[in-house]
Amino acid sequence: QVQLVESGGGLVQPGGSLRLSCAASGFTFREYVMSWYRRAPGKERELVGFISQSGGLTEFKDSVKGRFTMSRDNTRNTVILQMNSLKPDDTAVYYCYARVLGRDSWGRGTQVTVSS
Repeated sequence: QVQLVESGGGLVQPGGSLRLSCAASGFTFREYVMSWYRRAPGKERELVGFISQSGGLTEFKDSVKGRFTMSRDNTRNTVILQMNSLKPDDTAVYYCYARVLGRDSWGRGTQVTVSS
């Protein structure tokens, strides 16, 4: 079955960086767009960004453009979210997502807290 496992969250000061990783299994990873979502306290889950199957195209929500990047390794079935210049507003649980064979697949999430 499809499994997505996030790692790399933690507590970081404003201006700091974190690298989130999502390890995928149970499907042909290279054939699917991969996405990161986040849910901040008291808010709806929102799309942070996505990466195309080849990794050649990435798109991000406006508030993280220029600070976040995404990459993938199709030999290791892994997608990375590199987050730089973090702000308190980036505090959220971050989720890896893929829509595989018409079904939504989510990881359990990893907590990112940006605070001094």
